[in-house]
Amino acid sequence: MNPERIFEAFPAPSYRGAQEQALRDIRDAFAAGNEVVLVRAPTGSGKSLLARAIAGCAREIDDADPSDATGAYYTTPQVSQLDDVAADDLLADLNVIRGKSNYSCILPDERNTPVNQAPCVRERGYDCSVKHRCPYFSDRAIASNRSIAAMTLAYFMQTAGSEVFRKRDVVVVDEAHGLAEWAEMYATIQLGPRTVPFWDELRVPEVDDLDRAVRYAEALSQQCSRRKDDLLSQDSLTPGEVRERDRLQELIGELDWFVSDYRDPQSPTTWLVDQSDPSSARRERRDGDDEPAGGPLTIKPMSPEKYLQHTVWDRGNRFALLSATILNKDAFCRQVGLDPATVALVDVEHTFPVENRPLYDVTQGKMTYEHRDETTPKIARTIVRLMQRHPDEKGLIHAHSYSIQERLAELLADFGVGDRVRTHDRDGRDAALDGWKASDDPDVFVSVKMEEALDLKGDLCRWQVLCKAPFLNTGDSRVAHRLEEGQWAWYYRTALRTVIQACGRVVRAPDDYGATYLADSSLLDLFDRAQTDMPDWFEAQVDRMDQPDLPAFQPRAAVSGLPNSSGAGHRQTDSGGNSSRAGRSGSKGESGAGSGSASESSAGSRSRRSRRSSRSSSSSSPVADVWDTDG
Repeated sequence: MNPERIFEAFPAPSYRGAQEQALRDIRDAFAAGNEVVLVRAPTGSGKSLLARAIAGCAREIDDADPSDATGAYYTTPQVSQLDDVAADDLLADLNVIRGKSNYSCILPDERNTPVNQAPCVRERGYDCSVKHRCPYFSDRAIASNRSIAAMTLAYFMQTAGSEVFRKRDVVVVDEAHGLAEWAEMYATIQLGPRTVPFWDELRVPEVDDLDRAVRYAEALSQQCSRRKDDLLSQDSLTPGEVRERDRLQELIGELDWFVSDYRDPQSPTTWLVDQSDPSSARRERRDGDDEPAGGPLTIKPMSPEKYLQHTVWDRGNRFALLSATILNKDAFCRQVGLDPATVALVDVEHTFPVENRPLYDVTQGKMTYEHRDETTPKIARTIVRLMQRHPDEKGLIHAHSYSIQERLAELLADFGVGDRVRTHDRDGRDAALDGWKASDDPDVFVSVKMEEALDLKGDLCRWQVLCKAPFLNTGDSRVAHRLEEGQWAWYYRTALRTVIQACGRVVRAPDDYGATYLADSSLLDLFDRAQTDMPDWFEAQVDRMDQPDLPAFQPRAAVSGLPNSSGAGHRQTDSGGNSSRAGRSGSKGESGAGSGSASESSAGSRSRRSRRSSRSSSSSSPVADVWDTDG
């Protein structure tokens, strides 16, 4: 690596904000001998451009011996982030490769067949006459031979040990704050009817300890190998059999990794096993057996340092990890298996005026499970008043879970503002988001798990509401295990990270502006408990937080500017991008539900430190389902 090339490798014609100083600091950190540099760059500071400049410092082929690693990888866990890179003209030399399922076969009779189910993977010895033009193999060849290859973190991890994507000189990981959690998620093994092709044929025991889980994993791996070999012996496979073969191969790798890692006395990984109750059918089938029947299994790693070593750290000589929310260097290094002594932290200055990114306290109570029924209607009424305050501007509601989203949509429809409300389901989230962004109407989008990787610059969105503190689910065995060990700082830091990410969705440039409203009182408690891990620029936002003067609750005023407004429901977009009415019929208009008089009065400006609240926890995880996992 030659850090001195970082300025000439910067792809933009000029610098903005603190980019020039950031490049200088990154150059000096690598020049000082650090193997890993953490770049803590606020939202909107141009991390992708910094990433390209770092990748451009990688050793070039002309300067290398045959055994030297050359070139760079750019990787990110977010599919949408990779899409943004692919669409950016300044990053045109980042050669993007995706999983096979993202490409279609070009054979005349296979136009709608994804490459991972094409004849070349269905038929033994198939000689494809157009492989040189196949979009997947073409992109893979280009990415593997050019100086910078770009891919999702999932694809990057899958290609560990690949002859095509070998070790390179520099690896840049964008949005790296969740690297440990992504590794834990990706290394988790799910054994159940949706993940094991022949689950209904299995004799699944009750697994009450890890030794039993390892023995069962070994046995299941052998069964998978036999079934896979049977499929491989056939001359031709159906698309369904191809999917089964590929899944069996993945499953064998997952199970063998678990067994190997568990039996390695040097491995730092802690494994946990959860088992669900068996289905009634399985109970009936096992009646009379000596051994009790067991249900689906989830085998989870904690702090999978060995896994990260194999899939990430062995893939390069130098690493740059970029994020706005690497909140604690030492804690982050411990989680991902790095030695803090070999890691430097570069802080990039936040150049967005703090007055352009205000936080407002509109808290209505706790959104913990036991208080949610009481608090949610109050939050819905507050959203109506915010719609009145922003009559001509789009808004984003972070509902945190689909159950909260559904309840809020019902209440908003009851209040008569449904014509201005959009929602999405699990399958149609991208189409719904695109439709909302493309619309010129001041609609309010009630979303789930959109706190990260969402660029709502300018008039795309001017205000947003955080309805629930994004605490991790304490019912998750990994979370519970850490809390039993007293890792409360990690718990609060993880929630704070998600809040900071969410706050960055609506302010994307120094001249941009957008307001964030906090509706769950547990968020105020979170700020107090995690204050020592706050970046200075976010603490400045928190210190300026006050309570806004909101108009009195008048739902008709919230939709008065919309043509033909009936307020009868909310709009939901399906996976095809079609908008339809949903929600309740009829409108309660201004009568609403409950008086809400206390929460509707303005108390003026008050410090966050006078609004302390008790700890809260959630039953939903904030980790978004954005994996692109096909190899």
